[in-house]
Amino acid sequence: MNARALDWSEKPWGEREIDLSIDEGTIHGALNVPSAAMGLVIFPQGSGSSRHSRRNRALATMLQEARLATLVFDLLTEREERIDHVTMTLRLDVELLARRLGTVTAWVRSQPVIGRLPLGYFGASTGAAAALVAAARNPRGIRAAVSRSSRPDLAGMNLPRVRAPILFIVGGEDLRMIRLNEEAMKRMRCTVKLEVVPGAGHLFEEPGTLARAAELAVIWFAEHLPERSAAAE
Repeated sequence: MNARALDWSEKPWGEREIDLSIDEGTIHGALNVPSAAMGLVIFPQGSGSSRHSRRNRALATMLQEARLATLVFDLLTEREERIDHVTMTLRLDVELLARRLGTVTAWVRSQPVIGRLPLGYFGASTGAAAALVAAARNPRGIRAAVSRSSRPDLAGMNLPRVRAPILFIVGGEDLRMIRLNEEAMKRMRCTVKLEVVPGAGHLFEEPGTLARAAELAVIWFAEHLPERSAAAE
């Protein structure tokens, strides 16, 4: 694992692009640290979405306004993205995505400023399944997680091992996801809650629904991420 060293000496807040070298190539992320951040939330991206997507940027901005630092990370290399665009298989490789998310999390912890912040995950679809697996493997390091329109069934045997408080957010029109999330909750032993957003479909494209999802996430993280030293004051 290798990444360009961050210089925090002059301005420990603001936006930075992160390039993280792994054995298979390089994965990329967008880090944004607001002043006096009370925590950091990692958004794991599999395929079909990225750190540049309008939806992810909007969600990240809404969390930043609530004093949460965000790190939106593409867990596949650019070459893997091209392969997945054709095969649509790597986005379903939850084990691969969870390992990459673990690598990103370890890099965050190695940093002198953001590494002191309590960590959370905010995932969607298979990225949310990867977040559940990574949280199960890091029970003391991940304080809370939010899952939107997720496939928790893909986390498999890891579900009962999750210790962090988990919030599932599902659209009221997304009946299959409601059922999958309800079934997953029965297998979990941690604090877990389901919020159904009325009128929302799978992608939360309907007016006001994405903002409502962000609002629910902010409330969850504010409740479950303990207040610690801020990244920038």
